[in-house]
Amino acid sequence: MDIKGLTTAQVEESRRLHGSNLLTQVPPQPLWKKFIFGFKDPMVLILVVAFLIQLVLFLCGVTEWYELVGILTAIVISVAVSSYSEFRQERKASALKAEEQAKERVKVVRDGVLAECAAGEIVVGDIVFLQAGDKIPADGEIAEGSLMVDQAVLNGETEEAPKEPCAEAGEAYDVKDLLNRNYAYRGTVVCSGEAKMLVKVVGDRTLFGALALEVQGATRATPLQVKLAKLAGQISTVGYIGATAIILAILAKAILAKAFLSGALPENGMGWLRLGADAVTVAVTIIVCSVPEGLPMLTSMLLSIKSLQMAKDNVLVRKINGLETAGSLNILFTDKTGTITEGRLSVVDLATGAVETFGTFDALPSGLASEVLSGIGINNSASVSDGAVIGGNSTDRALMTFLNDAGAAGRISKENVVSFEAFDSAKKYSNVVLKGKDGNVMFVKGAPEKIVPRCTRYLTAKGESKPFADTAALTEYFNVQASRSMRLLSVARVEGGTEDGEWTLVCVLAIRDNVRAEAVTAIKEVRSAGIQVVMVTGDRKETAMAIAREAGLLTETSDVVWTSAELGEMSDDEVKASLPSLRVVARALPSDKSRLVRLAQELDFVVGMTGDGVNDSPALKKADVGFAMGSGTEVAKEAGDITILDDNFISIRKAILYGRSMFNCIRTFLVFQLTVNVAAVLACTIGPLAGQNVVLTVVQLLLVNIVMDTLAAFAFGCEPARDELMKNRPVPRSEGIVTKKMLAQIICGAAVISAIVLVLLWQPWEDQMPSSNTVRTMVFATFMMAIAINAFCVRTPSLNIFHGLSQNKMFVAIMSSVFVFQYVVVTFGGKVLGCIPLSAAEWGCCAALAALVLPADLIRNLLCRR
Repeated sequence: MDIKGLTTAQVEESRRLHGSNLLTQVPPQPLWKKFIFGFKDPMVLILVVAFLIQLVLFLCGVTEWYELVGILTAIVISVAVSSYSEFRQERKASALKAEEQAKERVKVVRDGVLAECAAGEIVVGDIVFLQAGDKIPADGEIAEGSLMVDQAVLNGETEEAPKEPCAEAGEAYDVKDLLNRNYAYRGTVVCSGEAKMLVKVVGDRTLFGALALEVQGATRATPLQVKLAKLAGQISTVGYIGATAIILAILAKAILAKAFLSGALPENGMGWLRLGADAVTVAVTIIVCSVPEGLPMLTSMLLSIKSLQMAKDNVLVRKINGLETAGSLNILFTDKTGTITEGRLSVVDLATGAVETFGTFDALPSGLASEVLSGIGINNSASVSDGAVIGGNSTDRALMTFLNDAGAAGRISKENVVSFEAFDSAKKYSNVVLKGKDGNVMFVKGAPEKIVPRCTRYLTAKGESKPFADTAALTEYFNVQASRSMRLLSVARVEGGTEDGEWTLVCVLAIRDNVRAEAVTAIKEVRSAGIQVVMVTGDRKETAMAIAREAGLLTETSDVVWTSAELGEMSDDEVKASLPSLRVVARALPSDKSRLVRLAQELDFVVGMTGDGVNDSPALKKADVGFAMGSGTEVAKEAGDITILDDNFISIRKAILYGRSMFNCIRTFLVFQLTVNVAAVLACTIGPLAGQNVVLTVVQLLLVNIVMDTLAAFAFGCEPARDELMKNRPVPRSEGIVTKKMLAQIICGAAVISAIVLVLLWQPWEDQMPSSNTVRTMVFATFMMAIAINAFCVRTPSLNIFHGLSQNKMFVAIMSSVFVFQYVVVTFGGKVLGCIPLSAAEWGCCAALAALVLPADLIRNLLCRR
């Protein structure tokens, strides 16, 4: 067939009519839009209300300009940090994807010449030249040649599909049937053969492209987002109620003072306005106190820090929220091949006809080794180049690796080869004919049921030929290996070089995709962490069960194993009832994965799903966190939240650990910051009612919340991911982020800190001070020191506040800088912060009072333990 391909002009015309082969990507949201949407956050909205009130007071001449600027700065920083962090992550993922697409090159016939171009430049009508190892760049019809194609990315089937031209021109075929022999699909991989394909469909119209578009929809909120949204709503409600209550309380205090203590009420409207303004100023302070401005920055900072740490452990966080969701998993649906197993076939065992077994090639006696070398080395379509096994099908590569690992591949010589026939699916074996000293000899390799019955003799371990009198032992060996889900191959020597000669069994090889040793340990740890692990595989039920037992998934008689057919016959309610006991799904289809994810989410589980093919993408997208394999398709990686670069289950375990570590850091920081906020609210509420209208100013509180809390957030974020976190049970999606134990610690710490601050404002104490400015400065200094000391108490649940501190040296460095920062702002804060320099004695007094936090928290900790 004479195929010249398109001309340059025809290429441009085809691209104009049928479109580009580039897949449509939903562009990331612009930074300015993310910034605007950031103002919808309830915590930000409460600050906006405070800003508007402060603006009115400033225009009335009641407050200073720097208080207004302080609140505005807090708003901008809170929104900008979170918006930019998310924007940067999305831009990085887009750039990575564009780079990967640019690397994909294809061979195309144009103007009668075979040339190479980017896959995205292919158009309808192009003639693409395909060879073994190529990824098919578009959907099209085979025009010349023949191929064996791996279509697992689309249908999950491991069996290679044959592709060839139509028998007659214009012959009809169903393009929706992936098993039709005349049509090839984008994203699938050529395993063997050569062919020229006429491109029929490009870009989003390909089956691959349609699935890629499907996975770019919206996802449901992550568990952390749900918890933080709930907390934000609660904090904003408390802030609004508290602000309103304090305004009413101050006005009521004035009226009651007039009625019972002969106090003076405002004499005119301006006086009442001034009183109202003072009350509103205190209310604004309460609002600012109630909002943890550092929280948005903490989550963004933590996600960035943990993402960088995880990259070193072969885990790439593509979607930033996937990390924290991984820590909340209840159930994980995982692939078998490459994740629990090594992802490649390996020779596990070699046996003679007398069932003398060997684990490695170099363990074979020399007589038998030379025969095996010919039988599986020369009779093999794979080869070794620069120490790496290349070419051939998966079985041939496994056999060549068996030889290569023993250093025997270099001894393979094909100079005496007379003929070679690759594996024939009808005969179920391959053969090679070699020229020998006494004539030709044939080596046959293939299915035992086709070879063993024809053997009349067998070779012993010493290479001696003996009559095959009794095959009972060999049959028992076959049965044992079958129960271990082994794939068996037999090798025979045929005298005379034709199939009519005498057949002698050389050996039987047991081949399997072995379970990763580290995966067994990782699965055990993940299950002990309260996460249900379900293996979903396309293998037959017996094979899947054998692997699951070896991996530690099937351990109880109550464990459930389903096939896809059995799952399809069950109603949703029946599946939900048995889902907690499910361990294996065999012969699984892509639709089974999506259904299992949906039903688990309806049970309010936080669901994880692993996958590598385009067919897995809908389930990866639908899951709360999708783990895409590094060797998988770009569509799967795009649909997933986290990419496991080494395809190893132990890396999934690391992702879960990091997610739990991040969630633990957030909870620890919340205890720290909410203690600060509650202490400030208590002090600023009780102070005015006791006659001290200003306890802590708005600018002072903003400084504490933005600067000190940001430093503390970074300090807590550097806490290492400790293995003991894997001993905890998963946090349910419905559970609040603040537990009762956390609330008790917050209230206790806040009560102590606010009490310390109010002691400094006590009137007899104040009379002994040089000035009221000194008192207010000491109040601010003591407040900052107390919350810094409390950070050490919050960091660990241990009675020893220094427990594990050596593992987080950054915490020590940052908290040391916090104390230096406190001295600087108090000494040089001036009018803006309402501070004056303190003497050494006054600093000592502040430190002594602040240190009372330590014994108070120790008592609380002891009481909680009891």
